[in-house]
Order: sequence, then C-alpha cells, then structure tokens
Amino acid sequence: MSFIHTFRGRLLFILALLLIATLGVQYYLNLLTQQENIRLRETQEQSIVAGIALGIGSLTTKDERIQDLIDEPGQSFLDPRARERIKDIIIIDNDWQITDALNENYLPTQREDGTIVYKKLKDIKDLPPLMEGSRLGEDLKQFPNQPDDANASTDDEAHAIPIETSKGRWYVMVLLRNDKSEAALRAAQPLLYTLGVLLVSSLITLLLVWRFSRPIADLSNAAREVAEGNLSVRVAGIHRNDELGRLAQNFNEMTAQLEKKRDLEAQLQQAEKSAVVGRLGSAIAHEIRNPLNYINLTLDHLRSKFAPEDAEKRATFEKLTSQLKNEVARINQQISDFLNYSRPATADLRPVDARHIIEDSLRIVEAQAAENNIKIGIVEHEDVPKIMGDPEFLRSVFNNLFINAVQAIGSEGGHLNVKLSPDDDMVRIEIADTGNGIPEENLSKIFEPYFSTKETGTGLGLAIVNKIVEIHNGTIEVESKVGGGTKFIIRLPRSDEGRGTRAN
Repeated sequence: MSFIHTFRGRLLFILALLLIATLGVQYYLNLLTQQENIRLRETQEQSIVAGIALGIGSLTTKDERIQDLIDEPGQSFLDPRARERIKDIIIIDNDWQITDALNENYLPTQREDGTIVYKKLKDIKDLPPLMEGSRLGEDLKQFPNQPDDANASTDDEAHAIPIETSKGRWYVMVLLRNDKSEAALRAAQPLLYTLGVLLVSSLITLLLVWRFSRPIADLSNAAREVAEGNLSVRVAGIHRNDELGRLAQNFNEMTAQLEKKRDLEAQLQQAEKSAVVGRLGSAIAHEIRNPLNYINLTLDHLRSKFAPEDAEKRATFEKLTSQLKNEVARINQQISDFLNYSRPATADLRPVDARHIIEDSLRIVEAQAAENNIKIGIVEHEDVPKIMGDPEFLRSVFNNLFINAVQAIGSEGGHLNVKLSPDDDMVRIEIADTGNGIPEENLSKIFEPYFSTKETGTGLGLAIVNKIVEIHNGTIEVESKVGGGTKFIIRLPRSDEGRGTRAN
C-alpha cells in the first residue's frame, strides 16, 4: 500500500494542502491590503501636489484666490477624490502672515480706513500636526503645529512646502483630512482577514477530525456491543483502502467468526441434549411403558369386574379409577413427547390443505373451549394455495398450539383466531389468543427444550413444534405481551399443485 493511501498519508497531505491554502489566502489578502495602502498613498500624494499647484497658481495669478481657481470651470488641479482629502490650503508670506486660504476664517480682513489686516500663522491654534517638519530647518520654529506640540486628538495632517519668490520665501501649507473610521477599518482589515482565514481553517480541521475519528467511534461502539453479547453488529467503512478500512474489515470478520462459533456451539449443545434425550426416551419407553400398560389394563379390569354394588361407593370408585387412568395417560403422553423429540424425524411432504388440518386439530379443543366460553374463528384469504407438509406432523404442531392457547385463556373466556393468507412463496398462518401472554424475558426461551412455566409441563411441546416447522423448511415467530395475548406466526412453503384451490 502506497503511503498516500494510508490514513497518516492522507491526513498529512490534507494538512499540508490546508497549510498551503491558508498561506496562499493570507498572501493574497496581504497583497490586497498593500495595494490599498499604495492607492491611499497615491491619493494623498496627488492631493498634496494638487494643493501645492493651487497655492502656486494663487501666487502667480493676480487678484485670484485659491477658491476661485477651484471653482473655475474646467480646472485640472483637483479631482473629486483629491478635493475630499484636502481640508485647507494656506498661503504664508515671508512675514509669516496668511495671505490666502480656503477657510474664510484665515483670510485677511480690511478695516474701515482701508488697511488690510493679515492673520499671523502663530495665532492659528487648531492646525493638524506638521509632517516631515525637520526638512524646514530654522523655519520650523515659526509653525505653531510642530509635531511635538500638535494636537494629538486629530488624525488630520499638514504638509508645508517652501516657495522662493521675488519677495522672499513663502510657504504653501496643505491640510489633509483623514477619516478616523476609515483609518481604523484599514488598520483592522488585516486582522479581520486573518480571523476569517483562521475560522475557515478551524472549520475545515474540525470536519477532517470528525471524518477521520468517526470510524474509530463506530469501532468503539461496535466493540462495546460485542462485549454486551451482540455478535451480529457490523461496522461500516470496509471499502476504505487505508488502515481504518482494514481494521473495520478485520473487525467484521472477527465478529462473523465469533457469531458462527456461537451458533456451532449452540447446535452442538442442542445435539448433545438431543442425544441425551434420545437415550433417556428409549430407556423410559422400555422400562416404564410396559408397567403403565399393565396398570391401565388392570384399572379397566377393576372397573368392569370389581365395581361396588352401592351407588355412592361405585361413584367414588369410578372417580378414583378415572383419575388413575388420566395420570397414566399423562405419563404415557410425556413419554411420547420425549420419543417424538429425540427420534430422527422424516416427514412425508406432499401437497395438503392447511385449513383441513387446522379444523381437525381444533376438534380436540372444541369441548374445552365451549366450556370456558372461548370463541374460535377461522379467516382464510382468497387464493390460499396448498402447502407442502406431512399431515400427521402438522396436526402435532397445531394440537400443541391450540391446547396452549386454550390453557392460556383459561376459564374467563376469550377468543382464539386463526388466519390463513398467501405470503410470496409461503403460506402464512397466524394463531392468536387473548390469554395472559408471555413475559418478554421468556420469549427467546419458549422454543428451547425443557423450558416450561407450567408446573406439570415437560417443556417439549413448543420445542417439537419448532422442530417440525424446521423439517418443513418453514419459520415460526411469536409476538406476545403480558395481559395482551399471544400470536404465533407460521410460514410454510406453498405447493405448486392446486394453487388457489382447496381439497374437499
């Protein structure tokens, strides 16, 4: 297996790819930020150049103010963007007086006697800090907005450019406007970009961690279920071609082998039980049945030859001998159950009508059902085909189920319903009663040999039923709820002969 197809290789490749993508995105965002800073510097430089050009134009043009040049149609000094950045343009003569400005409060005033009064530069107190003032030399002392003494609360800036004229050195001071919110956003923009990249990277990392750790969590949950006894659990991901895929495949193979081993052990245990039961049944048949037959014949002889003449004593005598015969019959039936379960069964499968067999078996319980006020009903859907079965074996199945149902309902009355319906290649037979029901913890045990909740039961009745159904290549299921009755669902293979018809 190549390294790139391994879990570690994929993880390293994805992390390297994520790192490269993060660095690439960060580089691109930094490049955009740098381009934006360059654009802002260019705008600032254009604004400064435009302000200087306006100031020089005002110096060289007689009787024309800076505002007039700006308002002049077709002027090429300022574009709208530069105009927004320029807060003021101030012309300062060689006597440090303000001769022109955009701010009308800085303009010269004329007295009543015609004298022009100029404002001194040093009297202006609200100027923004002067940028690059060191290049002005000794003239820097004349500016009230020196960098060290400037108002720190403003983000605006001032640029002063000396102009040599015939009257001495003049200055053009351009005041630029800086937006605080724009500056703050510009300062926070790289942080926002970085935060966005980190969030995206973290999200991708979480998705990768979840994707790579999910198979491990599935394996952990499956291992816990196996420890609890559920060997049928399987994990997904066996089609992956990395270590986790091989681990999932090996885990599924392990649980499949454990499940197969458990089934084999159960079959072996069942075979051992059957062997023991077979030997026990043979011994009982030879050692007990002969005395039982002798007892039964003796009771018949006693009842016919030695019955008392007195009516009251005869009744008592008949009752006792009848009870003895019933007990002998019960013991004989238990021996038959042992033998039926332990002997190898070979069924004579042929097309038979399931309803006829069911009706024959119901006659066994009709008397007791009528006595206990139990209503029996049979519902058969249309076109129910014949089944492949052995009539004698199937009678044993339905006899056991009907007798159990009547006993479960008891003397309080209820219903015993039988329903026949086609089910693909099978015939579905439902036997439902309204008896006491079976506790949930016993549902998985009722078909086991020797399991019984009755005091006089052998625990072989339903085991024989299950065995006969398996011989017929069918299935049997049970649904029950305490106090809500019990339903047995039997599916037997249908016969190709006589589909949709019933033998008469």
